[in-house]
Amino acid sequence: MGNKTALYDAHVAMGGKLVDFGGWDMPLHYGSQLEEHHKVRQDAGMFDVSHMTVVDVDGAGARDYLRTLLANDVAKLDGNPGKALYTGMLNPQGGVVDDLIVYLRDPGYRVVVNCATREKDLAWMNEQAKAFDVTLTERPHLAMVAIQGPQAIEKVKEVMGIDWTAAISGLKVFNSFARGDWFIARTGYTGEDGLEIMLNNDDAPGFWQALADAGVAPCGLGARDTLRLEAGMNLYGNEMDDDTSPLQANMAWTIVWDPEGREFIGREALAQEKAAGVEHKLVGLVLDGRGVLRAGQKVVVDDSDRRGIITSGTFSPTLGFSIAMARVPVSVGDTAQVEIRKKLVPVRVVKPSFVRNGKPLV
Repeated sequence: MGNKTALYDAHVAMGGKLVDFGGWDMPLHYGSQLEEHHKVRQDAGMFDVSHMTVVDVDGAGARDYLRTLLANDVAKLDGNPGKALYTGMLNPQGGVVDDLIVYLRDPGYRVVVNCATREKDLAWMNEQAKAFDVTLTERPHLAMVAIQGPQAIEKVKEVMGIDWTAAISGLKVFNSFARGDWFIARTGYTGEDGLEIMLNNDDAPGFWQALADAGVAPCGLGARDTLRLEAGMNLYGNEMDDDTSPLQANMAWTIVWDPEGREFIGREALAQEKAAGVEHKLVGLVLDGRGVLRAGQKVVVDDSDRRGIITSGTFSPTLGFSIAMARVPVSVGDTAQVEIRKKLVPVRVVKPSFVRNGKPLV
């Protein structure tokens, strides 16, 4: 048996098929992954993401610490409490220790990292913190529920009532606000609008049930993965890891090369890679014919012996054909071939984003 979130009993009661995910017992689906996927794209679905790790960063040195720890620059958040930033946390070789979201609190910061990398992340963060006047505090008493879809925000307002309506309505994308233990952010991992809400573990089951009563569909890990892949969002361990730089993971936009020369961890390695010429990049693949693209399949980009590899692949429920993200040589053109069952199958090469806000991009 793995770790259990505060919503474990709710998952069991609602018929969730539980599987091990990073040491946690989490729902894969509640009967139909396909229906859950479509519910998020067309209406509203909810995900238990309480297995994510919430860490508050406080102290006089918190800003300088995060400016050193992260490739993106938290100085962008200055003067905007609640604003959020997506970034990579890198090692000295320029590999991605983890990707995360950091929120500016008043005072301090809040960081949310992946569950599967929790121990590694916390060890790395604590090691780097030794050089700064900073305190890291994990918040295991907080559950987290992601409500996603075109009707998600309206249904959350319905559940939470008039006292919350104005604050939720005024919340901009990639911003947050807090009331007591409740922390509400307009962020997500599906390519749809919605909210990610942190709340006390004791309050989570009642909130989950109230959302279900309002017509928000419980959704599992299966739908979360197909939704994020359609949206072109990276998954740690697939599109990026300790040996993959953000320059090769479609994350170059998260690196701030500010003129003052901020020395963040991994900067020197990234600068050398950039100067030498990045050899691989992350692209999207579309299979117009029959078959399904899967992680690990080889990608042939030209007549040479250079190969790429699919990092994530699936059948897209929204589009009705198979899609994938792949790391390939930068010389790739508009087409390539994927090796499926020892046969080379033609694919289209596109930007690594396929569906956003319910609309096809390919």
